[in-house]
Amino acid sequence: MKRPWDALLGFLWVHVYLVTGMKVEQSPSALSLQEGASSILKCNYSSAVRSVQWFRQNPRGGSLTRLFYIASGMKQSGRLNCTLNAKELFSTLHVAASQLEDSATYLCAVEAQCSLVICSLPPNCRWACSTSTSPGGHLPPQQPVQFYNFSFLLQ
Repeated sequence: MKRPWDALLGFLWVHVYLVTGMKVEQSPSALSLQEGASSILKCNYSSAVRSVQWFRQNPRGGSLTRLFYIASGMKQSGRLNCTLNAKELFSTLHVAASQLEDSATYLCAVEAQCSLVICSLPPNCRWACSTSTSPGGHLPPQQPVQFYNFSFLLQ
């Protein structure tokens, strides 16, 4: 059965995990766009972070693919562009000229800055932390990470 691919209809689901009091909020709460249009996913967070990572998971599940690791400024890879505004406490993922294959679950992982506070991950977050999430390898289990999930489903 053929589906009409002329429109990409995206619904965003948000899974927010509180880590050491940090809150992450998503905007927009829902997204509907035509194929070829550009979109912006935004993660706002409540306190300073060391870095932000953006991941992608295909609609059928499977492993996470890291799209970006960013500690400041902007990075680009093909039609994807990632920014981190540490002063304004947000990160964005721009998808230019969206295509059907962009349909996926996108996750924003925020690494909090902790000094004298003992930080730990909530149990329901551990699965995502087992993937390679930093340039040098795995995040240590005590490292605070805030995961934020955007899911796009086609209809």
